Amino acid sequence: MRPLPHPKLDEITVEGILHALSDPIRMEIFGRLAASECAKNCSAFAHLNADILPKSTLSQHFRILREAGLIRSERKGVELINSTRCGELKERFGPMLEAIRNAYARQREVKGFLSQSG
Repeated sequence: MRPLPHPKLDEITVEGILHALSDPIRMEIFGRLAASECAKNCSAFAHLNADILPKSTLSQHFRILREAGLIRSERKGVELINSTRCGELKERFGPMLEAIRNAYARQREVKGFLSQSG
């Protein structure tokens, strides 16, 4: 099997990160990975919110996150085990990723509140 491409730290761009996190599903995947204490396989994310995501859709989302440099994926048998690169990225981008995650969480809270009160 071909090795999975992971950009070097100096190849990761703000634009690439923002593009990858512009999709709510990818933001949810990244947020859950970042909050997790251990690496997760892709199937752990098959049930996001109320949606069931096909494997091909999940693979596409993980590929975009990996190519943006947000996650590292390693093959373990037939599974891909994913973890964030938050530690590495914090060196280069400071608190940017944490700020994006916090803003997304606040946005979800507001949307949840609005949908409950409407």
